[in-house]
Amino acid sequence: MTSPPHFNSFAEFYPYYLGEHSNPTCRRLHFIGTSLVIALLAYTVASASWGVLIALPFAGYGFAWVGHFFFEKNRPATFKHPLYSLIGDFAMYRDMLRGKVAF
Repeated sequence: MTSPPHFNSFAEFYPYYLGEHSNPTCRRLHFIGTSLVIALLAYTVASASWGVLIALPFAGYGFAWVGHFFFEKNRPATFKHPLYSLIGDFAMYRDMLRGKVAF
């Protein structure tokens, strides 16, 4: 088995991250999950219902992992690059909103 690629910066990682999200359904599922995470965070802050935070990983990772395992047919980058993957998810979300990454 080959070792995962090494990245010295997020700028190096992001093109790899986008390549791991070439399937449109996978990207859409990521977008849904990230939207839910943002909504849950906003609700938590507005209502001070801190117990809602437990739902964040299920909302974010649940949709993303379905996209990877069933549509993209690859292993999520978060398993090898957790911090860069989290940043990548929000960067891809931003880029989808801006029209730089297709829905």
